[in-house]
Amino acid sequence: MKILVTGGTGYIGSHTVVELQQQGFEVVIVDNLSNSQASVVDAIGRITGKRPSLEVFDLVDRDKTDDFFRRHNDIQGVIHFAAYKAVGESVANPLLYYRNNLVSLMNILESMATYQIENLVFSSSCTVYGQPDEPPVSETAPIKKAESPYGNTKQISEEIIQDTLKSTSLKAIALRYFNPIGAHESALIGELPLGIPNNLVPFITQTAIGIRQQLSVFGDDYNTPDGTAIRDYIHVVDLAKAHVVAVKRMIENRMKHHFEVFNLGTGNGYSVLDVIKSFEKVSGRKLNYVIVGRRPGDVEKVWADPSLSNRELGWKALKNLDEMNASAWKWEQYYRSKE
Repeated sequence: MKILVTGGTGYIGSHTVVELQQQGFEVVIVDNLSNSQASVVDAIGRITGKRPSLEVFDLVDRDKTDDFFRRHNDIQGVIHFAAYKAVGESVANPLLYYRNNLVSLMNILESMATYQIENLVFSSSCTVYGQPDEPPVSETAPIKKAESPYGNTKQISEEIIQDTLKSTSLKAIALRYFNPIGAHESALIGELPLGIPNNLVPFITQTAIGIRQQLSVFGDDYNTPDGTAIRDYIHVVDLAKAHVVAVKRMIENRMKHHFEVFNLGTGNGYSVLDVIKSFEKVSGRKLNYVIVGRRPGDVEKVWADPSLSNRELGWKALKNLDEMNASAWKWEQYYRSKE
């Protein structure tokens, strides 16, 4: 059974491709390599014993997207990861985010309708909730005004998908991630942003190994126990496994509605300083960090109520914060040892 994974050489995409292949799915990846490397498919091949096929082009290109789907009209489902994802960058360059994240989705939906591919798993985000009234956040929490253009593209994308369902036979599951961190236990794949990292943990590991001189902690005056922002951190492999569960749910016709939404998190909130302390413990390294001002677009505190996905999908995040940090550090060390 063939699954298209857009953005499949990226961080979450590559881990999901591994889980899909280990469950017997055939995977084809489309990626423009704007924030990833083609060599990731070789690493996936080493882990799973099968190298997925990769086509390199930009899904914003309507003609190339249609041509791809015409040639691969035997695809049974699409997992759509391909999107820009940095909150700060989206504030600085909103049009880049709206064009990339929305046009690529619309092109995919048009091609899915044309070639009668019905199953879509959409990579959404807890940013759709904005700053929630009171964590933990369940799927019934109100969708508030987004704190960033990135978050707004996820809100709009979910609306585009829901509107499209009304006029097509498409089914969709939106998985709202909290904060993925960590790396595959093999240390062959992990989070490798090109350039300066926007996410906390790769910045931590790059600081610990000496690539970055100093880690900036954005704000210590939030209304939280230690003043730093709180997030629900989830191991990327736990997250990847949920996508396989979602694909099987669609293909086996076990969905209860044409559009379903699930939170993917642990249900635990950790502050930035909690993450730093955990990393220092598992790595044995002291981090050089400094407190700076808040970053535009950041939410103060958010963590998941994952009970619906636990109950309905039969899925649960298993790894704790120390395990997440340890795997990220193992990946960073392994990757740098090859350079």
